[in-house]
Amino acid sequence: MAADGARTRTASGGRGRVTITDIARRAGVSVPTVSRVVNGRSDVSPGTRARVEELLRRHGYRKRTASPGHRAALIDLVFNDLDSPWAVEIIRGVEEVAHAAGAGTVVSAIHGRSGDARQWMRNLRARASDGVVLVTSALDPVLHQELRILGVPLVVVDPAGSPALDVPTVGAANRSGGMAATEHLLALGHRRIGLVTGPPRLLCSRARLDGYRAALEGAGVGVDESLIVPGDFRHESGFAGCEALLGLPTPPTAVFAASDQMALGAIEALRRRGLRVPQDLSVVGFDDLPEVRWSAPPLTTVRQPLADMGKVAARTVLRPTRDKRPDSSRVELGTELILRSSTAPPPGSAALSR
Repeated sequence: MAADGARTRTASGGRGRVTITDIARRAGVSVPTVSRVVNGRSDVSPGTRARVEELLRRHGYRKRTASPGHRAALIDLVFNDLDSPWAVEIIRGVEEVAHAAGAGTVVSAIHGRSGDARQWMRNLRARASDGVVLVTSALDPVLHQELRILGVPLVVVDPAGSPALDVPTVGAANRSGGMAATEHLLALGHRRIGLVTGPPRLLCSRARLDGYRAALEGAGVGVDESLIVPGDFRHESGFAGCEALLGLPTPPTAVFAASDQMALGAIEALRRRGLRVPQDLSVVGFDDLPEVRWSAPPLTTVRQPLADMGKVAARTVLRPTRDKRPDSSRVELGTELILRSSTAPPPGSAALSR
């Protein structure tokens, strides 16, 4: 097992926390060298080992230990923010697996700020977490290195960018989901289909956009860049995006919003203009959040298995604590088009009049 910090008396008599970084600095060696000494590795010179061990003893540094049959006691679940309903679904999946394994779950939000991330890492070292699930965030190289040194298993859910090759990731089939949503609208007879995208920094956003483009190209429909407007997965951007699309000289007859929250925002924009869904304009979302089946009208959407993504991530971080390797470095769960009442053929089409 990897090392974690231990509390020790400071010179002033208070309580402090000595980390492997502190020990490395005082010993004049690298952090990986200290980690090798703590973990009993043989590839350290006798003199260096003696110097590091003396510092470890002097400062009361203790490594985490495992008892036979040990299972993870704590999972850290980290979001950029928590003000989205889909976060609740992922938490539900992680907590279900953690509870069944006898583990606790600590939920944190770091808001993309480096200070918050550093504070979270200090807290993680203090509580000796047994695994980390990081959701829709870029993996800071410094934090990644620290987790590797501590030996804490890590899984990234819906990574913001391309994570390190040795980091398992869990996601959904976003490209095929974007294709399914667009192909459904094409099958209904729509040819001017607007798209409100997600944040371009996220892989899932780019994959949904790729699916939209692929479906149009596969149907022989040219991609009109004016029909693609930016969003950020939140209600307000769906509202603004739909307003922008309706302001075009030739508005779309359907809108694919790359999240359910944006789809609900788009429906509100239509309602305020006195337009009806789907009679005047069809709307498709992405996520299948619990509330969209109760929207007016119930939302046609692409279901991504958010709770299942949380479950897979939790199982993956728990597995190394039982001396097993992750099944795969990349797990991609399937998406499914859910048909409800927010889509119909375009106004005036033969299909609509039948």
